Amino acid sequence: METSIGVFSSRSRAEDAVRELVQKRVPEESILFLTRSEVEAKTIGRQFGAVIGGFTGGAVGMSAGVVAASLLLPGIGTVFAIGFGAAALLGLTGAGAGGSLGKVAADNASALRPTPDAKCSEDAAFFREVLQSGRSLVVVRTESKELVQVASEILDRTGLTIQGSTPVPMQVSVRNVEDVAIVDVTGRITLGDGSTALREVIREIIDGGTNRILLNLHAVGYIDSSGLGELVGTYSSVRNQGGQVKLVNPSKRVQDLLQMTRLAMVFDVQQDEASALQSFAKPLAVA
Repeated sequence: METSIGVFSSRSRAEDAVRELVQKRVPEESILFLTRSEVEAKTIGRQFGAVIGGFTGGAVGMSAGVVAASLLLPGIGTVFAIGFGAAALLGLTGAGAGGSLGKVAADNASALRPTPDAKCSEDAAFFREVLQSGRSLVVVRTESKELVQVASEILDRTGLTIQGSTPVPMQVSVRNVEDVAIVDVTGRITLGDGSTALREVIREIIDGGTNRILLNLHAVGYIDSSGLGELVGTYSSVRNQGGQVKLVNPSKRVQDLLQMTRLAMVFDVQQDEASALQSFAKPLAVA
């Protein structure tokens, strides 16, 4: 599964991204919009309905497949999710699914009423700090490399990104210090060979029995929306194996991106290798 992640500080930019994704025929079930703002959720909900209604000839805001889901996250409050696959992608069941877009378009608050019994997925938990800082997220997941390429171009252009890119393709090497695998990454982490290569290396490390991984990003010059998705996927997959992932000594451009998107508050970012290795000596937190 390919994943692209766009982080937005502006509602209008998030709306533009959602509109363009749907217009470019990215499957609705592949799009998930996350926000803490109920007003923003309803606005995006209308956008889904308006665009899709134009394709199908249906009434604006009445596309029955679009779900408005809500859940309560400890320490943050209510998170709203909009999208055809919102409930499924968030892992919500039963009362977690808030209702159809028609209710959202009609400003029916009950469609977005928080549900304390909703089951929270790893995605929502991961993005807790990003959402808490007031950012919104658009996540696209698809098996199609062609579609994720379309989505990445849109999210890179409309979301918070670092401008430009390094022409150096990504290269990865692995070295081990005791029970920690240090993955030295150079070049760019982008859609295609770069993100796939990183995924394969992480899988090999996990399959080899190591679940403490340090990503050295000092020589990484560019990360696109698909690269962000790959970093998040790495974090989640290793955590699911009971392990830890830390980032060490990111380049200034990568550090700037992590700060802009607030992902620096999510990842464990260490400034040097010695302190990073020392931090692994602490007991693993209980999930």
